[in-house]
Amino acid sequence: MSDNSNKNLSFELRSDGVAVVTFDVPGEAVNTLQASFADEFEALIAKLDADPSVKAAIIVSGKADTWIAGANIDMLKACKTAADAEALSRIGQRGFLRLEKLEKPVVAAINGSALGGGFELALACHARVLSDDKKTVLAFPEVQLGLLPGSNGLQRLARLIGLQAALDFGLTGKNMRPSKAKKLGVAAEVVRKSALVEVASKLALDLAKKGSLKVKPSKITLDAKGLTSLALERNPVGRKVLFSKAREMTQKKTYGHYPATERILDVLETYADKGFEASSDLEARYFGELVMSETSRQLIGIFNAVTALKKDTGVDDPEIKPRDVHRVGMLGGGLMGGGICYVTMQNANLPIRLKEINLEGLARGYQYVNDIYAERLKKRQITKFEKLRKSALLSGTIEFEGLRDTDVMIEAVFENLDLKRKVLAQVEEACGPSTIFASNTSSIPITKIAAEAKHPELVVGMHYFSPVHKMPLLEVIVTEKTAPWVTATAVALGKKQGKTVIVVNDGVGFYTSRILGPLMNEAAFILAEGVAIEQIDGAMKRWGWPVGPITLLDEVGIDIAAHVGPIMVEAFGERMTPPDTMTKLVADDRKGRKNAKGFYLYGEAAKKKGKGKHVDTSVYEVLGIHPDKTLPPEEIQMRCSLQFVNEALRCFGDGILRSPRDGDIGAVFGLGFPPFRGGPFRYVDSVGASEILRRIEGYHDRFGARWEPAPVLIEMAKNNKKFHE
Repeated sequence: MSDNSNKNLSFELRSDGVAVVTFDVPGEAVNTLQASFADEFEALIAKLDADPSVKAAIIVSGKADTWIAGANIDMLKACKTAADAEALSRIGQRGFLRLEKLEKPVVAAINGSALGGGFELALACHARVLSDDKKTVLAFPEVQLGLLPGSNGLQRLARLIGLQAALDFGLTGKNMRPSKAKKLGVAAEVVRKSALVEVASKLALDLAKKGSLKVKPSKITLDAKGLTSLALERNPVGRKVLFSKAREMTQKKTYGHYPATERILDVLETYADKGFEASSDLEARYFGELVMSETSRQLIGIFNAVTALKKDTGVDDPEIKPRDVHRVGMLGGGLMGGGICYVTMQNANLPIRLKEINLEGLARGYQYVNDIYAERLKKRQITKFEKLRKSALLSGTIEFEGLRDTDVMIEAVFENLDLKRKVLAQVEEACGPSTIFASNTSSIPITKIAAEAKHPELVVGMHYFSPVHKMPLLEVIVTEKTAPWVTATAVALGKKQGKTVIVVNDGVGFYTSRILGPLMNEAAFILAEGVAIEQIDGAMKRWGWPVGPITLLDEVGIDIAAHVGPIMVEAFGERMTPPDTMTKLVADDRKGRKNAKGFYLYGEAAKKKGKGKHVDTSVYEVLGIHPDKTLPPEEIQMRCSLQFVNEALRCFGDGILRSPRDGDIGAVFGLGFPPFRGGPFRYVDSVGASEILRRIEGYHDRFGARWEPAPVLIEMAKNNKKFHE
């Protein structure tokens, strides 16, 4: 017997009395939850309840790689008030509670991702069986959108695995893999995809025979972990300590910029102290408030931009298609080259041949890749078999043999124009007539690199960010001569490598390096005024940057910054001129972390000072600075961040960027611009172009040419326009 009368939900009754409910939203690549499904969902539950031939049920997905990917974002965008959003939460709560109270067992048979509302639905079921497929994952990503789970998923997860563990997943949005779900007790079984329906059906029937479907709280064990849980979670005093500590840690990480984290803590604390019903009411109200918040609006804007980029080929002509890439070559096995090898092997699943100038360099490249795999193996993120299988995709050479059939050759040699031209000529000689040459340069114009190329149409920039296996952005740089199919192929390869890809037009510093320069310069000017390093970095972190600009200089390399600086000045003139800080530091052989000598202490000197980062105070003497000036944090934040924003707007006006969307994505995912501020263009829209212009003109009056406002900003302010309408 089957029932296909519903649009999104259908069920087929097996001969053993198990109803196989299939969730399959027509015309969509993935299943998402929408308010319009509520009546359909409750009608299905009523049918399952009323039909005496149904003993139990399982819920499966009609999609290949997702179970349910959460709530439909457009549904949230349609909310005009907090009350509208609160109503959505209450609809979800009621439906899932009805499912949980159904007297016939329902088992979630999950293959693919169960995210947000999908995870909440799974938790409302009486048990869960997961496939061992690598795409199967459970998570609450709502916090990354400035929201909290709105259908009692937090409470149900806490009931299953305890408050501390539930907080960890709720506050971070991190993934729960099948093996972890089984270990925690969230999943009853983890099986092969082919066995999922049968195992879930058997479990559902077994639960039906037992009779009681009441979910029992997680058991207390008598080991250290269990006793800690007893002390912290099962008594009011312990819980107060637990939540107080959690709030302290959350504030330290977020500086209060992500209100959803505080709301998650409130909901779970209310659940622990006052019960399910009281926490449900609070959760719905908070959900409504958060949906309408500026933070959520900006984070959802970024989410939508990333989603749109996934469909963007990088070229305007829909007839242009990327060519297939079967083999990749890599010139240079340093940190960048090794990282590019790793993402090509691991994510793109492509063979890559590493070319180095000697065996020592080749060994370093191999070791770097192996170290990443060893770390992932230690964390149980991959299996030994997968490590061996993927490692076999890497081969090496110190000559150019074995590279003739390479489809894309990526170079990550030293940042020197003559050297890059030399290796390009070697590649054109050694490789095939259609081999793409991709430069990982961070600042040298691709046009200059390709100036003497036989086939400049095959030359493109692929600017990765360090560490490559962790940083999500790839900046593809195209010249006037780059063939459109080459652009499309570079973008497609980047996506296979797991990158969020933006395409920018060629120019000194491209987009990301160019906009970072003025921020770093302004931080150096503030330092030269006598403001302490800790004050500068601390202020910028409190504004939402992941690290302060002085710390970043140490990480990037003071020598690298000193090398790039003159290139920027030559291209853009006086406004890019830094103070003489870099010259003095290079003269003192300060390169930053790489040689344990920079603005901060490293190695044994740092250990002697204890935990945390400690400034190397001798740097003040080198710079001839007395760090006794105090600036309000707001001035430090505005001076550094507005330099960054102003240059981003210049890039758009100069035609480097294709769109404000790409500018926001590049700034957030490549350089750490605070996501909750939406990127430089969304930030201008939020504050107002006129207000941003007023502030920049004020600094221009004080500091001169480096604060010349971007022409596009003047235009937007004059016409009262926004970049994202």
